[in-house]
Parts: sequence; structure tokens; C-alpha cells
Amino acid sequence: MATGREGYFSDYVVPRPDKAGMRDLFYLLYDGDLYRNSSVDCPEGTGIAEISRRWLIFVSLAGQKTLLLLKEPVAWLGSKVEFLANLLSLNHGFRTFIWNSLRGQAVIPRRNSSSFRSAVDFFDDRVELDPDISPEDGRYLANLSIMAAKLAYENEAHIRRTVIDLWRMEFLGFFDCWNDYENQLTTRAFMFCDKRRRPELVVVAFRGTEVFNTAQWSVHGGFMKALGLQKAGGWPKEVNQAEGHPPFAYYAIREELKAGLRQNPEAKFLVTGHSLGGALAVLFPAVLSLHEEEEMLQRLEGVYTFGQPRVGDENLAAFLSKHLDGSPPRYQRFVYCNDMVPRLPYDDSTLLFKHFGACLYYDAWYRGTILEEEPNKNYFSPLYVIPKYANAAWELLRGLEPWAMTTLRFLGLAIPGLPPHLPHDYVNSMRLTKTSLLQERAPPFVSPR
Repeated sequence: MATGREGYFSDYVVPRPDKAGMRDLFYLLYDGDLYRNSSVDCPEGTGIAEISRRWLIFVSLAGQKTLLLLKEPVAWLGSKVEFLANLLSLNHGFRTFIWNSLRGQAVIPRRNSSSFRSAVDFFDDRVELDPDISPEDGRYLANLSIMAAKLAYENEAHIRRTVIDLWRMEFLGFFDCWNDYENQLTTRAFMFCDKRRRPELVVVAFRGTEVFNTAQWSVHGGFMKALGLQKAGGWPKEVNQAEGHPPFAYYAIREELKAGLRQNPEAKFLVTGHSLGGALAVLFPAVLSLHEEEEMLQRLEGVYTFGQPRVGDENLAAFLSKHLDGSPPRYQRFVYCNDMVPRLPYDDSTLLFKHFGACLYYDAWYRGTILEEEPNKNYFSPLYVIPKYANAAWELLRGLEPWAMTTLRFLGLAIPGLPPHLPHDYVNSMRLTKTSLLQERAPPFVSPR
């Protein structure tokens, strides 16, 4: 894909809800010259004549601005909910907590401790890798990837303990990274090495959307911003950061990967993530390609995403396909049943978003199939209303689950696309799928010498 302004893809529109005033928002409806509107960043001369597309940009920006206003109160509420859930969990329930308190032995959660659990972990508390899926199994990389993507929601101490003590792998780093547009730390990832495979495999897992962070709820609010897009320079190949400044995700991870790959010339790497993390995972090699990091791309084993939203238009899709296609394919995009996030933003003549590559789709019985596109690709089709609600009822009735997941299933009777987005069903899909579905798409296994 050609580039225009240095470090940018040639055709871009970056929403700026932080800068958008009411006048800017309503001006979008009357003037198609976007480059003169401070609510978006775009190349000089960029315009959109169609009122339908400008209306959707208006709705998107208004929604993002509303979510920004809700960010602090929802984050405050979320911190209290997480603290209470951890308090009861560490003390083995309310009654035991009261008894421990009376004896002065109550365990108080510490947010940065290895025992502290994120909200996501209460929906699915599995941390061990499936012992029945060995490294030579065609399902292994998908299972390792979803467990790493789920683990990415936890704090550094929790991740480090899990990787070293439970998975028996080498922990390589934790990244807490800066968003130049939001002027705060928004992006987390971690890196580890699986030495049970030959060549050795370095895995990078990006954290997905935080449950109580409303700024991340918008499915097209700024994937590139979270990855490290620079306000002043787009995607320069190198960035000069002041001493002590927090790192930008793409640049910090790229340099750490380069260092690790130099030390082990045979090693390869894999990138994974769930939800927002999946979007960052697939865009990471896109920026590597933009920077012509061909040596690194040759050592890319795969990109495994779970519940990933659409990240761009057909031009970006074609650009990524060129760099990720192969035999076997390096890009594995998993979609579970009625998960609404992979079906957003819309793939239509107005929004122009497109997925690329095959969809590895799993239904409510965890039966997998390979499709060109997930069914009901834009989620809100009236033809799928009854099947969606029937599936939501089945998911509630089909078996015992963690209490938080069961509670969310009841909410799914009203919003059927919400519970399927959690990692829980993706973990089940990867563990229960037939080996044959992934065998032909998995790279060959070479046992350690």
C-alpha cells in the first residue's frame, strides 16, 4: 500500500473525539471537507460528499465522546467491583470473610499482586494449558494463543507467575504503553518463549478491551492510536522519546522482538489477542510491512485473533493479505457463534470496513468450520433475530459455568451478542474442536532435540 504523508498510509481518517466540540460535530453534517474539521485528522484535501457516510462519522464521534465522558465514573465503579470480587474470592466467600475479619485474618487484595484477578478472569478462571493438547497437536498453537490472549488481561505479577510456574515457559517482558492521542497508558502486552517447539516460538499477546474502560468500548475508536500512532508523525520508522517517557507499543515490542530473534537465529514469533487485542495483533505486522521489516516478517509464524473487529477497508485487507497469505496460512481469525464484535464496524457501502482471510467459525455446540465470512456478517440482520435469541437461551441452559459467566448469560437474553464475546467460549472452542479443522492450517511440528 502506498504512503502519503511520511509514516502514514495514504488514505486515512483518524477520529478525534477529544478535540471535537459540538460545533465541529454538527458541521460534519453540512460540510464534506473533512480536512477543515478539527474532529478528525486526515490528509489535506480529504472530503466525503455522501451525507450517509458523514452521518455515520458524526454518530461515531458523538458516541466516542459520550464514552469518554463516562470513562472516569465507570472506571471508579469497576475498580470497586473488582476489589469486592477479589476480596470474596481470596477469603473463599462472604461467610468466611466475616469469620476471618472477626479473627483479624481477612485477606485484603492488592491490585498488583500475583493473586489479583481481572474481571475477565472471573468469567473464566482457567489458567493451565490443556494437558491433553501437546505441542505436536494441530490444535496446540490455537490453544496456546487463546490462553495467552486471555492471560493478557491480568497484571504483570499474575502473568509472570502463570508463564513461569504453571506453563513452564520463559517470561520475556511486560509492556505498559503510551497512547499519544489519549495522553495516557492504554495498551498492554506481554511476551514469552515456548521452548517445547522447534524452532523456539516467541509469543506476543496484546490485552483486549478492558471491561470497565468505556473509552475502549467503541470498536473503531482508534486501533492505530493504541498501537503507537504518533500525533506529529504518523508511523515514522523510528521514534525519539524523551528519557523516562513511557514506550509506544509497536516500537517497544518490535525492538524487544528484534533483540530476541537476533539471539536465536532459528526462533520464530507469533502474535495474538482477543477483541481489541486481536485488532492490535493483526495491525502489528501491517506496520512491520509499512516499515519494510522483511527479515522479521519472514520469521512470523502466525497471527491468531479471537473476536477481532474489522480494522480497515478493502485496501488495507489487500495489503495485509499480501503479507500474511501462505501455505499454511499465517493468519487465523476465530469467531464464536453470535459474538457481535467481529461483525463490527459494518461491512457495507457506507462504512467500507472489510475482513480478510478465512473465518474459523464455531457454533454454539463448538463445532468448527472454515468460512469465507461469518454468518450474519453485520450482526443486525432481521433474518437472524430468532436464531440469535434461541442461541442465547441455549448458552444459558447448556451447562455449569463460573457464576459471573452465568450472570452474563442472563444479560445475553436481552443482548445476545455480548456474552459470546468473552474469552470463555473461545477457550471452549479451541479445546473441544476436532484436530482436523486446524491440522491443515497449522505449521509443521518439529520435536525438540
